[in-house]
Amino acid sequence: MAPIPIFETRFRDLRTSFFHTNDELGMAAAEEAKDLLDRTIRHKNEANVILATGNSQLTFLKALRSAPVDWSKVNIFHMDEYVGLDPAHPASFPVFLKLHFLNYIQPKAFFPIPPSTQQNAQGLCIVYEELLHSYPTDLCALGIGENGHLAFNDPPFADFNDSHWVKIIKLDDASRRQQVGEGHFKNIDEVPTHAITLTIPALLAARHILALVPEARKAEAVYRSLIGPITPECPGSILRQAPQAHLFLDADSAQKILPRF
Repeated sequence: MAPIPIFETRFRDLRTSFFHTNDELGMAAAEEAKDLLDRTIRHKNEANVILATGNSQLTFLKALRSAPVDWSKVNIFHMDEYVGLDPAHPASFPVFLKLHFLNYIQPKAFFPIPPSTQQNAQGLCIVYEELLHSYPTDLCALGIGENGHLAFNDPPFADFNDSHWVKIIKLDDASRRQQVGEGHFKNIDEVPTHAITLTIPALLAARHILALVPEARKAEAVYRSLIGPITPECPGSILRQAPQAHLFLDADSAQKILPRF
């Protein structure tokens, strides 16, 4: 049985649920994901999913990989990858997904963003964008970065009306420091300076969005995403205009929204 939120509300169009712990958040989001996937598979005999990576997604991925989903009918994509990173590097996002999720299930297909260089990255963006259009997204599970980013759409350069669905971006230093803080690199000099990312219109094109944002280090980003202007200065704020989205918070990430929670 999924944990019951202790409080629910809406910030404009964004349904938001509050849980005591990260574990409860992950289990509740996984239960909702399972139900969405089951309904989609019954309706069209397959489902297309975009997954995020990063430490904040671990409780969700752990719960979801154990869920009774017919994974043989699910196609899986992910939302970003570094340019120029060794594909065997432990910080590679396909490696992360394999370690924490894909090794436990047997999906219909996994479509990773291929290893890239500065020379071929643009061509890979075009190919991945075509794939996303060929497999319309039923469910996107994402997080919000410490600087408010969605995927690697960093402030203030995130484009809410981007004409592309996949592009090359230069990483903000805050995003690079977050990767060090999560233990994926030893220091900021090891973190690549560029990445391929799905754009915000690509993420928001999903029929359903689950935004999973636990941990105290995300509290400021959560506050800015829910309170104040909807602006590229805090890309996560655009979720308030996404009625298909559901935001999951724990006591730590919600501390500036509900201080006595």
